[in-house]
Amino acid sequence: MAYKVTVCGVDTNQLPHISKEESREILQEIADGNNTRRDYFLMGNLRLVLSIVHRFQYDPGLSDDVFQVGCIGLVKALNHFDPRHNVLFSTYAVPMIIGEIRRFLREGTALKVSRSVRDIAYKVVLAKQALRGTMDDPTLTDVATYLGLELSEVVCALDAIADPISLDEPAFGDGDESALWRDQIADTHTLEESMLTRLDLQYALTTLSEREREVIHYRYYQGKTQTEISTITGVSQAQISRIESNAIKRLRTLLA
Repeated sequence: MAYKVTVCGVDTNQLPHISKEESREILQEIADGNNTRRDYFLMGNLRLVLSIVHRFQYDPGLSDDVFQVGCIGLVKALNHFDPRHNVLFSTYAVPMIIGEIRRFLREGTALKVSRSVRDIAYKVVLAKQALRGTMDDPTLTDVATYLGLELSEVVCALDAIADPISLDEPAFGDGDESALWRDQIADTHTLEESMLTRLDLQYALTTLSEREREVIHYRYYQGKTQTEISTITGVSQAQISRIESNAIKRLRTLLA
């Protein structure tokens, strides 16, 4: 039975099936400069890319990206393939597709970092997979010991390849934009200014109602989500959101 798989909008059930004989004919045509059936040949080999993609472990959110990178490897393989060598196209293409995907997973970060750091991060990922065979949840210390590296090297390497986040994203992951990452960052070097701000904030907090102070305390001093505060206080999440929003507006007005 053929199972439908859709990747990047491509339904694998609709892909052409190309026999070995037809494949040889098309490859010879392409080598002779006739590209009439080039796209048809590439479409017929997308299943090869898909089979290789499934060998890798990666963030599910990158599935389409990884598949597209694999397709780049497929195109490169076709561009460089010489039918005179009497080698199956799939035999020639597989290493190129794998190479493109590995390069993407190793280097495809939003911020560029040095090759040595990327290599360490790649080793860390492989080491964690290897250690899971002997322990349930290997720590970074376990990984560092396994690789013979300092813990700081492992941590820095993983931080370097981590996807950056926007300072305007919600800090607590509940979709409430009233608590953004930029609101959680402080400049510890401006101690005098920080102290004055704290004094102003303490005064501003006294102008809030007891319920508003309670919500602000849970939200920003204990880092709880609105849902958690709702459970603690017995007030609905919608009410907590309104209370917080009103309190923040009042505080911003007083501190402006």
